[in-house]
Amino acid sequence: MIEIKDLKKSFGDLQVLKGMNIAIPKGQATGIVGPNGAGKTTLIKTILGLVKPDSGTLHVNGTRLNGDWLYRRDIGYMPQVARYPENMRVYELLNFIKGLRDQEAVYEQELIEQFNLQSELEKPLRTLSGGNRQKIGATLAMMFNPDILFFDEPTAGLDPRSSHKFKLRVKKEREEGKTIFITSHIMSELEQLVDHVIFILDGNIRYYGTMSDLLEHSQEDRLEAAIARLMDEPMYGTGSELKQSEETTSPLKMELA
Repeated sequence: MIEIKDLKKSFGDLQVLKGMNIAIPKGQATGIVGPNGAGKTTLIKTILGLVKPDSGTLHVNGTRLNGDWLYRRDIGYMPQVARYPENMRVYELLNFIKGLRDQEAVYEQELIEQFNLQSELEKPLRTLSGGNRQKIGATLAMMFNPDILFFDEPTAGLDPRSSHKFKLRVKKEREEGKTIFITSHIMSELEQLVDHVIFILDGNIRYYGTMSDLLEHSQEDRLEAAIARLMDEPMYGTGSELKQSEETTSPLKMELA
């Protein structure tokens, strides 16, 4: 479980996270959506320990984030844009990451084959297409079989075949009970891969609950239209209108009143 209480973060005069409170149970697939600059990436990087919050508390599987890095062994992260040493070859990068993590790369070969990376292993990273860089990022995120997965705009740059293979893999991880987070501007993609939605606007969580509840309350039949409505009507589903669901025991599980 990931528990966040009164999380705040500013960069200079810019307040990015404005007191977020949320609890996400283990084994849930969640889409994180919101406009550019809403605070999505900052929230993810705070959970990953890459950004230090100004205040508030954050627990990952019972471990409070306070300088302890061991919890990261249970996390896989695929950034939207990965930066790799340009002269390093693909196989060298994989070996380098395995050495850093000192964990068994359970699914390395399986993922290499699934994403058709065999012919890329000897190539310097600087020569790779954007799509192949994305596939390497997906491989690095999942090959250690972590319990928690973060994917930031994962299909950007992927061709339709590779995108389909990636989605099949994420569905497999979901069926195995992994906790999955996906940020994407492609709402149809989230409809395929997640069942819960976190909508962030201006550093605040405006909605957290099931996708089906969001569609019902917004009176829309597609996620894209429901999110567009939330963005067009800022007061729709704001903090005062969020309540803890009576149908779930998950703490801070919210739905629109």
